[in-house]
Amino acid sequence: MSNDIAVCAHCGGLNRVPAERLGDNPKCGKCGKAVFTGKPVDADATMFDRFVTKGSQPVLVDFWASWCGPCRMMAPAFASAAAKLEPQIRLLKVDTEAQQAIAGRYQIQSIPTLMLFRGGREVARQAGAMPEQAIIGWARQASGL
Repeated sequence: MSNDIAVCAHCGGLNRVPAERLGDNPKCGKCGKAVFTGKPVDADATMFDRFVTKGSQPVLVDFWASWCGPCRMMAPAFASAAAKLEPQIRLLKVDTEAQQAIAGRYQIQSIPTLMLFRGGREVARQAGAMPEQAIIGWARQASGL
Protein backbone atom coordinates (compact mmCIF):
# COMPACT_ATOMS: atom_id res chain seq x y z
CA MET A 1 0.00 0.00 0.00
CA SER A 2 1.77 3.15 -1.21
CA ASN A 3 1.07 6.67 -0.02
CA ASP A 4 0.83 9.65 -2.33
CA ILE A 5 1.52 13.21 -1.27
CA ALA A 6 -1.54 15.30 -2.11
CA VAL A 7 -1.24 19.08 -1.89
CA CYS A 8 -4.30 20.79 -0.40
CA ALA A 9 -6.02 23.09 -2.92
CA HIS A 10 -6.87 25.53 -0.11
CA CYS A 11 -3.81 25.90 2.12
CA GLY A 12 -1.03 24.06 0.26
CA GLY A 13 -0.66 21.56 3.10
CA LEU A 14 1.00 18.25 2.25
CA ASN A 15 -1.13 15.19 2.99
CA ARG A 16 -0.15 11.53 2.88
CA VAL A 17 -3.00 9.65 1.24
CA PRO A 18 -2.99 5.97 0.29
CA ALA A 19 -3.00 5.85 -3.51
CA GLU A 20 -6.16 3.75 -3.61
CA ARG A 21 -7.98 6.33 -1.42
CA LEU A 22 -7.29 9.44 -3.49
CA GLY A 23 -10.85 9.34 -4.84
CA ASP A 24 -12.41 9.13 -1.35
CA ASN A 25 -12.51 12.93 -0.86
CA PRO A 26 -9.64 13.15 1.66
CA LYS A 27 -9.56 16.08 4.07
CA CYS A 28 -6.47 18.18 4.70
CA GLY A 29 -4.71 17.51 8.00
CA LYS A 30 -3.74 21.19 8.21
CA CYS A 31 -6.94 23.13 7.38
CA GLY A 32 -9.60 20.39 7.45
CA LYS A 33 -10.98 21.23 4.01
CA ALA A 34 -11.20 18.88 1.02
CA VAL A 35 -7.78 18.29 -0.53
CA PHE A 36 -9.33 17.99 -4.01
CA THR A 37 -11.92 20.47 -5.25
CA GLY A 38 -12.46 19.39 -8.86
CA LYS A 39 -11.52 22.94 -9.87
CA PRO A 40 -8.27 24.50 -11.08
CA VAL A 41 -6.19 26.15 -8.36
CA ASP A 42 -5.19 29.77 -8.99
CA ALA A 43 -1.51 29.47 -8.15
CA ASP A 44 0.97 32.02 -6.97
CA ALA A 45 4.68 31.16 -6.93
CA THR A 46 4.50 29.34 -3.59
CA MET A 47 1.51 27.17 -4.52
CA PHE A 48 2.95 26.48 -7.98
CA ASP A 49 6.23 25.22 -6.54
CA ARG A 50 4.43 23.21 -3.87
CA PHE A 51 2.16 21.40 -6.35
CA VAL A 52 4.88 20.81 -8.95
CA THR A 53 7.73 19.76 -6.67
CA LYS A 54 6.04 18.23 -3.59
CA GLY A 55 2.87 16.52 -4.82
CA SER A 56 2.79 12.99 -6.20
CA GLN A 57 0.18 13.64 -8.90
CA PRO A 58 1.03 15.05 -12.33
CA VAL A 59 0.21 18.77 -12.57
CA LEU A 60 -1.41 20.39 -15.61
CA VAL A 61 -0.82 24.15 -15.69
CA ASP A 62 -2.70 26.70 -17.77
CA PHE A 63 -0.54 29.78 -18.32
CA TRP A 64 -2.96 32.59 -19.16
CA ALA A 65 -3.69 36.33 -18.84
CA SER A 66 -6.92 38.24 -18.34
CA TRP A 67 -6.46 40.30 -21.53
CA CYS A 68 -6.11 37.16 -23.70
CA GLY A 69 -9.30 36.30 -25.60
CA PRO A 70 -8.39 32.66 -26.32
CA CYS A 71 -7.44 32.23 -22.63
CA ARG A 72 -10.85 33.46 -21.51
CA MET A 73 -12.54 31.22 -24.10
CA MET A 74 -10.65 28.15 -22.87
CA ALA A 75 -11.18 28.83 -19.14
CA PRO A 76 -14.56 27.02 -18.86
CA ALA A 77 -13.18 23.97 -20.72
CA PHE A 78 -10.13 23.89 -18.43
CA ALA A 79 -12.36 24.17 -15.34
CA SER A 80 -14.59 21.37 -16.59
CA ALA A 81 -11.54 19.21 -17.34
CA ALA A 82 -10.42 19.62 -13.71
CA ALA A 83 -13.59 17.93 -12.49
CA LYS A 84 -12.85 14.93 -14.72
CA LEU A 85 -9.07 14.68 -14.22
CA GLU A 86 -8.79 15.07 -10.44
CA PRO A 87 -7.53 13.40 -8.34
CA GLN A 88 -5.22 11.65 -10.84
CA ILE A 89 -4.01 14.96 -12.33
CA ARG A 90 -4.00 18.33 -10.52
CA LEU A 91 -4.87 21.48 -12.49
CA LEU A 92 -3.40 24.92 -11.83
CA LYS A 93 -3.92 28.30 -13.45
CA VAL A 94 -0.98 30.72 -13.53
CA ASP A 95 -1.71 34.33 -14.47
CA THR A 96 1.38 35.31 -16.48
CA GLU A 97 0.86 39.01 -15.65
CA ALA A 98 0.78 38.44 -11.89
CA GLN A 99 3.39 35.64 -11.89
CA GLN A 100 5.93 36.92 -14.40
CA ALA A 101 8.82 35.09 -12.72
CA ILE A 102 7.17 31.70 -13.30
CA ALA A 103 6.31 32.57 -16.91
CA GLY A 104 9.90 33.68 -17.45
CA ARG A 105 11.34 30.57 -15.81
CA TYR A 106 9.49 28.38 -18.31
CA GLN A 107 9.93 30.76 -21.26
CA ILE A 108 6.22 31.11 -21.96
CA GLN A 109 6.11 32.75 -25.40
CA SER A 110 2.40 32.56 -26.18
CA ILE A 111 -0.76 32.09 -24.19
CA PRO A 112 -2.66 30.07 -23.45
CA THR A 113 0.03 27.47 -22.95
CA LEU A 114 -0.61 24.18 -21.19
CA MET A 115 2.30 22.45 -19.48
CA LEU A 116 2.28 19.08 -17.80
CA PHE A 117 4.68 18.41 -14.93
CA ARG A 118 5.51 15.08 -13.37
CA GLY A 119 8.01 14.60 -10.56
CA GLY A 120 8.92 18.29 -10.67
CA ARG A 121 9.85 18.23 -14.37
CA GLU A 122 8.10 19.45 -17.47
CA VAL A 123 7.03 16.45 -19.55
CA ALA A 124 4.80 18.09 -22.18
CA ARG A 125 3.79 21.50 -23.51
CA GLN A 126 0.99 22.63 -25.81
CA ALA A 127 0.33 26.19 -26.97
CA GLY A 128 -3.11 27.38 -28.01
CA ALA A 129 -6.66 27.03 -26.78
CA MET A 130 -8.23 23.57 -26.74
CA PRO A 131 -11.73 22.26 -26.04
CA GLU A 132 -12.40 20.20 -22.92
CA GLN A 133 -12.09 16.74 -24.48
CA ALA A 134 -8.82 17.67 -26.18
CA ILE A 135 -7.42 18.94 -22.85
CA ILE A 136 -8.44 15.72 -21.11
CA GLY A 137 -7.07 13.47 -23.86
CA TRP A 138 -3.80 15.37 -24.17
CA ALA A 139 -3.26 15.42 -20.37
CA ARG A 140 -3.96 11.70 -19.97
CA GLN A 141 -1.71 10.75 -22.88
CA ALA A 142 1.14 13.05 -21.81
CA SER A 143 0.96 11.88 -18.19
CA GLY A 144 0.76 8.20 -19.09
CA LEU A 145 -2.57 7.72 -17.29
